[in-house]
Amino acid sequence: MLDCLIIGAGPAGLTAAIYLARFRRVISVIDGGQSRARLIPTSHNYPGFKGVGGPELLQMLREQALQYDVPLETGGVETLRKEPSQGFRARVEKKEVIARTVILATGIVDNKPAFRVTGGDPRNVIRFCPICDGYEATDRKIAVVGGQEAAKKALFLRTFSKEVLWFTDCDDGAISDEMQALGIACLGRATRIETGDGGLSIVTGDGTRHTADLLYPALGCEVRSTLATALGARHTPIGTLIVDEHQQTSVDGLYAIGDVVSDLHQIAVATGHAAVAATAIHSHLPRNPR
Repeated sequence: MLDCLIIGAGPAGLTAAIYLARFRRVISVIDGGQSRARLIPTSHNYPGFKGVGGPELLQMLREQALQYDVPLETGGVETLRKEPSQGFRARVEKKEVIARTVILATGIVDNKPAFRVTGGDPRNVIRFCPICDGYEATDRKIAVVGGQEAAKKALFLRTFSKEVLWFTDCDDGAISDEMQALGIACLGRATRIETGDGGLSIVTGDGTRHTADLLYPALGCEVRSTLATALGARHTPIGTLIVDEHQQTSVDGLYAIGDVVSDLHQIAVATGHAAVAATAIHSHLPRNPR
């Protein structure tokens, strides 16, 4: 039996694995290869790095975990059951895994607009997190697409640029007094988005073509929390899991860390969650003296 099964190998899951391995706990990490961090071209606000790519950071964390012989398995957890006397039983493809505790580090999936790539890498012009890289958008022409959540993102981005364009994904958008005072207008419903090497263009319902340097979609997200909610774990209306000060959900022994918990989708937040959860689990389990 494992001391802990970690589901997800993004920055949160791998950090938790490193902590628990250094606590000499018997663990395993199962990952479907869908970490949101792998989509980050370069992060400039992760402590200790002047700039680090998401795939590069994940690789360094994996190498650090392997240094402590952490088993890293590829696959998806199909079901997770709570066992009265044996902790948890997870179905992973054709086998079952039993663990005293589970850490869910499964993250979220951003809803993406339908767009046609006309050249270059869309990651260079389509961004999702202005907290992460708004500074790099300073004085550039920024487009935001989505409903009222996009309006909030447009206001946030006004910190970095005077040229912020808001496009809806529906028929209209309500302009607040603050947006009007800051010169943010609703330019209509986006019907087509085309990306290129040097920027992008947004075509609205009336056929008008607008150009911008960067696009921030704000179309909501899918929270990968169903393994926990199926067990009755408390959650918010959008599906993020509600945890205590030790990152434990309302299901005893089931912990959650990273984006599956927090609306502040930051790697630094996720790794902090991981340290808290791993230390709490080690302290809660029976002692393992050498």
